[in-house]
Order: sequence, then C-alpha cells, then structure tokens
Amino acid sequence: MNDPYLNELKNEFDAYESQLKKLKKKVLKAKSLEEQAKIIKKIDSIARVMEANQQQAKRVTKSRLKERKSKAKK
Repeated sequence: MNDPYLNELKNEFDAYESQLKKLKKKVLKAKSLEEQAKIIKKIDSIARVMEANQQQAKRVTKSRLKERKSKAKK
C-alpha cells in the first residue's frame, strides 16, 4: 500500500532503528556503568517510541483497508 502517512511512519521507524544500532555500539564501548545505564535508558525510550509507531501504523493500515473496502462496495 502506497500511502504518504504510512511511508512517513516507516521512515521514522527506520531512523529509530538506525539510532538503536548506534546506541548499541556506544553501550558496548562505554567504560563506566553510569554511562551504560544512561545509554540503556535512551534505548528503552526509543524502543517505546518505536512500539507506538508500529501501533499507529497498524491502526492506519486497518483504516485504509476499511476505506478501500467501502469504496469498492459503492
């Protein structure tokens, strides 16, 4: 399905994924436990945002499919 809003959500998700990869490398290189803890908190925060992004994409997809079905019936 080619939908501008869904494409935007996908691009945001990809950006979050990229950030997670960078943070993963940082946490492995971090020397202190405090620094690791801060990075892990950032990772958790991004993961929550990604989950919300996926839920929104799912709702939008269902809505778009419903719209298509109703248009097809008319």
